[in-house]
Amino acid sequence: MNIIITIGTIFCLVFVYFNSKFFQAINIISNDKSDSCDLLRFSVIIAVKNEVENITPLIISLKKLFYPTDFFEVIIIDDNSTDNSYQLINDAIKEIENINLYKVENKKFLGKKGALAFGIEKAINPYIIITDGDCLPQKNWLISFAAKFSQGYDLVFGASPFIKKESLINKISCFENLRTTILTFTAATLGHPYSATARSFGFTKSIYEQIGGYKNTTETLSGDDDLFIREAVKQKTKIGCIIETGSLVFTNTVISFKEYLKQKARHTSTSFYYLPKYKLILSFWHLTNLLLLLTPLLILIDNIFIIFFLIKVLTDIIIIKRMQKLINYNFNYFEIFYLQIIYEFLLIVNFLNSKFSQIKWKE
Repeated sequence: MNIIITIGTIFCLVFVYFNSKFFQAINIISNDKSDSCDLLRFSVIIAVKNEVENITPLIISLKKLFYPTDFFEVIIIDDNSTDNSYQLINDAIKEIENINLYKVENKKFLGKKGALAFGIEKAINPYIIITDGDCLPQKNWLISFAAKFSQGYDLVFGASPFIKKESLINKISCFENLRTTILTFTAATLGHPYSATARSFGFTKSIYEQIGGYKNTTETLSGDDDLFIREAVKQKTKIGCIIETGSLVFTNTVISFKEYLKQKARHTSTSFYYLPKYKLILSFWHLTNLLLLLTPLLILIDNIFIIFFLIKVLTDIIIIKRMQKLINYNFNYFEIFYLQIIYEFLLIVNFLNSKFSQIKWKE
């Protein structure tokens, strides 16, 4: 019994230590606001495949960006869409001088990475920004990237929350997005970047060429963000992140659990190729959370386990309440409680699913 209590105490202390790092990072992020920036020249690369329902909102959001149009170009790459995406984009951009559309040809890499590489080769500007065809960047998106790059960073990523709705699968996806944001932004802020989201992802073209583009990231069809960061870390690249009002990139969640499982299988498969130290840290962190969630089962052994559980629940609530304000979420106390439980157990489901699923970028 003493051994079990000792092990529980160790995991509880690890949990508290990790969360102290979250607090530290959130405080840094909250105070990291840039008042001014240089006007840098960007090439925004967007790979699309069967995005006919999302094209119009995307084009509208790009036209509303607070950034001089002669300082950025948008390159949209149609990756062999089978719907009317190409024609719809072509019609929508006829009178927009800084948006160009191409059909992908002779891809060097499979999946989305091949389309992105094709677009980057077309880019004429020294700073590359990546987003997706189903995204809605806010007006200050490029301003925030320019401010961060002006501080000497070679790779910068931003926050990309989901649009919150009332369905359960939407809430699960939004909560998972929030928890992932906490982990990835904490790691990057404290000097250990391992992951990001390609919906708001930028780098200098010189760094892209230095690490060989996507040629060392072909272990999986996914990973145009995470595995790119892995290669950048190997080159000791200066990597930063941004969360500022007006700089977020929104997108919709999937609408069914089946779609969710497919999406998570793709994302989770990339984590198999993280650097070993990050795989170890993340595994230990998630194991710690899962064990603390299960501590009520041990109350009959000793009442101290209810204390461990309460520490876990209360700390989760405090961290999430603090972080969610930065990325436009508003989970209440009850949602935080039950969604945290679902989140931890779905990590196991998604891990197993990614092992046995066939991974595709788009159908």
